[in-house]
This record gives sequence, structure tokens and C-alpha cells, in this order.
Amino acid sequence: MELLAKETSGLLLVQVLEDRIDAAGAIQFKDRMRALAAHGPQRVMLDMSRVLFLDSSGLGAVVAVMKLLGPDCRLELSGLSPSVEKVFRLTRMDSVFTIHPALPEELRDAG
Repeated sequence: MELLAKETSGLLLVQVLEDRIDAAGAIQFKDRMRALAAHGPQRVMLDMSRVLFLDSSGLGAVVAVMKLLGPDCRLELSGLSPSVEKVFRLTRMDSVFTIHPALPEELRDAG
């Protein structure tokens, strides 16, 4: 699972460079996120703009990462494709995560 991370003033920006987070890559995704967030940032922004497909295993992996980060860290999502957004909406996970339609302007140069 290819992820690109950059830290800027208390925020860890992680870009998913894959077009799928599914059963085949869910464990790798969790492991990579665990390694990237090991130092305990207060806020993690997951840019999912390249992800076109997310299955239940992928959704479970994103939720697992949120739990892994702990209560003192916020996991925010950005750039969900319509099909990925639908998965979050149908499972009501859109009420659990802060979801930005696109990467916030102030973070675009960070990635």
C-alpha cells in the first residue's frame, strides 16, 4: 500500500496513492498508517482523492486506524470519490468522521 506522508505544524497529511482500499490491501494500509502515525500527531488528514473503490474491509481498516490513533488524535478524511463517499454515507460513518469535500486549501501545498 503506497502512502505519502508529510507533517506540518501538528498535522500529519497522508495521501493514499492507490485507487483501492479493499480486502487485499487493508492490512497493509493499517500497518503503514500505524508506522506513519507512531509519534502521535494530534491531527491526521487522510487524502483519499485517488481512491475509487473501498469495500467493507477497507472501511474497517480506516475505522481501525481511527481507533489506533486514540482519543487524543483526530482522523479527518478528504477528497472522497462519489463511490467511496456512498460507502461512508450508507454505513453512517459520515457522522463519525470529519469529511472534507477536498483537501483544505491551506494543506494543498503541504502534499
